Amino acid sequence: MFRTRRRSFLKSVAAAAGLSAAARAAEEPRLPVAATTPRRGPNEEIRVACIGIRGQGGNHVRHHAQARGVRVAVLCDVDESQFEPRLKDLEKLERPAPTVETDLRRVLDDRSIDCVSIATPNHWHALATVWACQAGKDVYVEKPSSHNIFEGRKAVEAARRYGRIVQHGTQGRSSGDVREAIRMLREGVIGEVYMARVLCYKNRGSIGIEPDEPAPPPGVHYDLWLGPAPVRPFNRNRFHYNWHWHWDYGNGDIGNQGVHQVDIARWGLGQRLPVRVASMGGRYTYRDQGETPNTQVATLQFENGTLMVIEVRGRPTNDEWGCTIGNLFYGSKGYMAIRGTDGPVEIVVDGKPGPVCRGEGVNHFHNFHAAMRRGEPKDLNADIEEGHYSSALCHLANIALRLRRTLEFDPRTERFVGDAEADAMLTRHYREPFVVPQQV
Repeated sequence: MFRTRRRSFLKSVAAAAGLSAAARAAEEPRLPVAATTPRRGPNEEIRVACIGIRGQGGNHVRHHAQARGVRVAVLCDVDESQFEPRLKDLEKLERPAPTVETDLRRVLDDRSIDCVSIATPNHWHALATVWACQAGKDVYVEKPSSHNIFEGRKAVEAARRYGRIVQHGTQGRSSGDVREAIRMLREGVIGEVYMARVLCYKNRGSIGIEPDEPAPPPGVHYDLWLGPAPVRPFNRNRFHYNWHWHWDYGNGDIGNQGVHQVDIARWGLGQRLPVRVASMGGRYTYRDQGETPNTQVATLQFENGTLMVIEVRGRPTNDEWGCTIGNLFYGSKGYMAIRGTDGPVEIVVDGKPGPVCRGEGVNHFHNFHAAMRRGEPKDLNADIEEGHYSSALCHLANIALRLRRTLEFDPRTERFVGDAEADAMLTRHYREPFVVPQQV
């Protein structure tokens, strides 16, 4: 019986995928228009569409599926080969089979969908968020919230204008140990905090060199994958995961792993945007098709004088006080180490072991679901505006690195001071119809 049910399940999957890719391909999806979706009550089922289901997107599917009162109703991906593995995951969890789709615009047209969970490449994050808000959907969007600073601000504006709940995927905000550590910093456990360090030490090997191909693999809707980005021939080194290391789609490791720790550092310092930024780095020890640095150091100074130092080490390295991925905070009385995105936390005060830091956390996705039901953005642990500020610090560091000079920044206008060349890098050129609008 189980094998029969499984065969039927996968046949329905194949039929649905074929419908999306072939029979419905002739339909011209429209851009989303402003809409309002009634909020689900405490006993009603939330229907979520997962957009981008490979890698981290698979985690989205599983977290939503395992939540009480939540159904994964649609799987959306431009690569049809990703459907079967995720559908098998849902089958193992004994969850209902969702429909599948390759074009997110059709998902946004579906008024039965309450929210979308976005785990696409970075260059799609903000546009998908804006369109979803305009279509009346709440949003969980992976980090970084944007590909550039202009887009991040537009995502915030869309959330506010359309009254949507938008959670950013910086899960450290829901970690009990990290939340307790930030509370203790606020209460002065290490005195006056004057500097935070961001540690992002992940050994990233060479991606080698791959040729451009005359066509994408079967089942890959490459034009949709490109979306807002410039048109270029398909290349496997610019596709699954390795897109992180290309400026058209990703933001390097500072905007990949590093944004988690940047968010915690900014949270601990109690700051938003800096007034000055400098950065240096490069792609060391190998030559490949990657463009972003595998080793990078950035220093950001805030209006009150406090510093954030970000270190990306993509080659073999030592740890620092037990941290390879984590944060170090320095104060007038001591220092604190947060090891990893979730802790544990160690505190030293006056040269001696400080208080133990333990807190009770929540599942970041469940926090999103609860805020959705209440319709309260303030209930989110990582509201989109917080995500915008943390993502913007990574973007600023990358702009300084690429221009090879120290930059002065105005946090109020979110523009550089007297620097048209740097201002031009706050956004990018878009191709129709994949345009992040000036006015949302």
